[in-house]
Amino acid sequence: MKVKQKMTNKTLEYYLSLPYTIELTPDEDGYWFAQIPLLKGCMTQGDSREEALVMIDEAKELWLETALEEGIPIPEPVGVMPS
Repeated sequence: MKVKQKMTNKTLEYYLSLPYTIELTPDEDGYWFAQIPLLKGCMTQGDSREEALVMIDEAKELWLETALEEGIPIPEPVGVMPS
């Protein structure tokens, strides 16, 4: 997937509306690992698939808030429109 990086005045709500791909991987111990590959370091784990999905949404919001506060470029999925 190609990534577009621009510094703009886009809001947290804008970035939260983008359809970032989430990768879910079951662990041998029964936990679920979740990550958003486009957001480097945005990852978490949960006791169930559902918990991991809830937690990755929280991790994504925190990742995006931090990036906006620190002026870190935020990659966006390309070829999709926010809902």
